[in-house]
Amino acid sequence: MRAWRALKAVGAAVLRDGVYLLPLSEDGTSRLLAVAEDVRHHGGSAHLLCTAAPEGESFEDLFDRSVEFGQLVEEIRQTQTHLTMSNASKAVRKLRKSLAQLIEIDHFPGPAQVQACAAMQDLELVAEQLLGLGEPTSGLGALSLLQRSDHEGRVWFTRSHPWVDRLASAWLIRRAIDPKARILWLDALEQAPPGALGFDIDGGAFSHVGAKVTFEVLVTRFGLTTPALSRLGAIVHYLDVGGICPTEAPGIEQILAGLRAVSDSDDQLLARATPIFEALLLAFEKELLP
Repeated sequence: MRAWRALKAVGAAVLRDGVYLLPLSEDGTSRLLAVAEDVRHHGGSAHLLCTAAPEGESFEDLFDRSVEFGQLVEEIRQTQTHLTMSNASKAVRKLRKSLAQLIEIDHFPGPAQVQACAAMQDLELVAEQLLGLGEPTSGLGALSLLQRSDHEGRVWFTRSHPWVDRLASAWLIRRAIDPKARILWLDALEQAPPGALGFDIDGGAFSHVGAKVTFEVLVTRFGLTTPALSRLGAIVHYLDVGGICPTEAPGIEQILAGLRAVSDSDDQLLARATPIFEALLLAFEKELLP
C-alpha cells in the first residue's frame, strides 16, 4: 500500500498490475529507485527498467489527467458560485494547492491543464474583487468589461460554415447582448461592412483569448457569468478546442453535426441550433435551483 501511494503521488501510469511507468528523467528515476528499495527492504521484489513504446504506439495516453482536471474545474466552479468574503481566501488557497499538485504530476500537459489554470484565474479574480470591497482591479486586461448598451442594434459577422463556437456565440449575442443583432457569415474579414463587429474570426473584435474560446470571452466581457452559462461554455470549449470533456458534450456534438448536415444555409443552421442551446441552458438552470 505504501508503494502504491508513493507511485500515485509521483503520477506514475499503470501499464498492468504491478507494472508502473514514468517518463525518463533524473527525478523520475530517483523516485522509482526509492520505491523499489523500500519494496525490497520489506521482502518483495522490484526491477527498474528503461523501455520505449513499440513503433507507432505511445505511452502518453496512459498519463492522461483530463478527468482529474475536469473534477478540479467543477470544484472551482462550485466554489465560485458560493464564494463569500468569509470563505474566499481559504477556498482559493485550497484550490490553488490542489491545482499545483495536479500540475506537478501532469507529465504530458495539454488543453485540460490550460483550461484548469484559466478557471483558477477566474476564481482568483472574483475573490480579489470580493475582498477588495469594490476597489478597481487591473486583472481583466484584454477581458475588461463592456456595456451591452454600447453594442445594441449592430451588425455582427463571423466565418461561414459555422461550428459550435460560432453557433453558440451567435446565439449568445442575440439572446443576451444584442437582441436585434444582424449576423453575417463571411469568407474573409475584408467582406465585412464598415462598423461591423467580428467574432471568432481573425482580426475581429471578439475571438479566443488565452485559454478561453470566443463564447467564453463574450460571457466574460459582457458580465454574463452564471453557473449555467459556465457549464454550457465548458461544452463549447471542449467541442471547439478539446480539453476537459463534459458528460453532455459527445451527445451535443452528434446533434449539431446532424443539424449541420441537413441545413441549407448558415442562417438555417443557427435557427435550428438555437433551441438546443436554449434547452441546455434551461436544464442547467433547473439543476442549480435549490
